[in-house]
Amino acid sequence: MTAAAVAAVGPAPTTRGIGAQLRRFVRRNPTLAAGGLTLALVALLAIAAPLFAGDATSMTPARRLLPPSAAHWLGTDQLGRDVFARTVHGARVSLLVGFAVAVLSIAVGLVVGLLAGTMRRVDAVVMRLMDGLMAIPAILLAIALVALTRASVATVVVAIAIPEIPRVVRLVRAVVLGVREAPFVEAAVAAGTPTARILVRHILPSTVAPLIVQATYVMASAILIEAALSFLGAGTPPDVPTWGNMIAQSRLFLSRAPWTVFAPGVALAVVVLAVNLLGDGLRDHLDPRLARRM
Repeated sequence: MTAAAVAAVGPAPTTRGIGAQLRRFVRRNPTLAAGGLTLALVALLAIAAPLFAGDATSMTPARRLLPPSAAHWLGTDQLGRDVFARTVHGARVSLLVGFAVAVLSIAVGLVVGLLAGTMRRVDAVVMRLMDGLMAIPAILLAIALVALTRASVATVVVAIAIPEIPRVVRLVRAVVLGVREAPFVEAAVAAGTPTARILVRHILPSTVAPLIVQATYVMASAILIEAALSFLGAGTPPDVPTWGNMIAQSRLFLSRAPWTVFAPGVALAVVVLAVNLLGDGLRDHLDPRLARRM
């Protein structure tokens, strides 16, 4: 290849160029980078928990309520279980519940919201049903559903997802009502484009950005509700290590062994904060008006 051809093609991307782009992205989206990095780190630790955290269920009563040390980084609880191992394994349940609730509520809410926004007869019935669900406190509805069925992670996911669906439906419906009056949608209708194609090609893409942001807030809310249900004894079974179960079982030993409560409490706060930072960063990054200002 001649020198002229190389000059026409241009220099290949270098590691330094990629690093500069990454630093520029972090400077422009600090909350998105901080929340995403923290959440990715917690998810990586949760996935690799069996490889380095040890057994989270074995009991050693002779080592109960030991303070943090080299052998037990976060001490032990009232049954001699390693608090560090239980905290790391508890992240697996919280992240699983949060992600599953977000996916389930977004999927159902998207379909129902699209139907409510495009069909007036369906809208009147669906929105009254959604208003009724929103009038019931989420925690009470979740407790009732868990009490009627067998306690399990799947039951907790469904119980938390049901109260979150109306919020997604209202968001999607609002987007659909705004987009369907746009000139390009009216032009597609005038051209005789089928309704299904208009929904998929013109209206559905407009809901992606707000749904991504809403999914992060749903995930944060689901993690908190799961911890509250476990704390009240209406969530996952007590033998499953979750942050709510850990706080509930160790609250009587707070004055003697505060690490048994602070470890899961701090982990819960960090994860919820990371998810909220991720949501705020995505909102700022995906909003075209904010993007133009930046």
